[in-house]
Amino acid sequence: MANRPIFSVSNNKRELFKETGIEFKFYNGFSVSQKSKSIISLHESAKKIGYNNILEVSTKSDNELGWKLSAFNLMVDFEIDHQISLECAFQGSKIFEGDVQYKDIYLTESIKAKKDERLRNSGNIIGFCYEGIFWENEPKTSFYDWLYINTLYKNYPDIIDELIKFDNFSDIEFNPKRSINCQARTCAILVSLVRLNLIDIAMKSKEDFIKTIYKIEPVQLQLF
Repeated sequence: MANRPIFSVSNNKRELFKETGIEFKFYNGFSVSQKSKSIISLHESAKKIGYNNILEVSTKSDNELGWKLSAFNLMVDFEIDHQISLECAFQGSKIFEGDVQYKDIYLTESIKAKKDERLRNSGNIIGFCYEGIFWENEPKTSFYDWLYINTLYKNYPDIIDELIKFDNFSDIEFNPKRSINCQARTCAILVSLVRLNLIDIAMKSKEDFIKTIYKIEPVQLQLF
């Protein structure tokens, strides 16, 4: 048995998602078939306690929409006339102690970006810098959430139209014991923002984004 979260849409402006741990039978292995069995098991267990209309958000999703929503597949505007994967944008924006940043990661493949050994051997992350804007480590998921939501908001309105039809989200690849950011959680936040008519307000600026979602005043910090 394993435990993974389901992230639910909220109608509460002060709490834009709900997280519920679900016990389910996990099928070991890296094959698509094993991942698919685990997803089915997770969703069936969630439905037994009232969580329906669930979308798996990952490259292992059997729903094309969920596959498209993977950070490996979403494309982010980069510089003036380029696009890179959201995964590369996130990993390449990490700033380590000593102001170390591996900008070459921006232009690599998603899987290579995620597994780049330098990201694990460069000390503590002090923040993120993307296209000249510095993001602090607090709130912990703010940069990832902004990057993901901003990408959909600007580039994929058609996907948002499909996304808001779902009420709950999972990511079979996400293990809360090993990582913080989760695309399924961010999807729940995005849908909540749309349904509460807060999305345009949140996307006005970095400061508005942080204030709207995390209910705190952003820290004013310049990296350089």
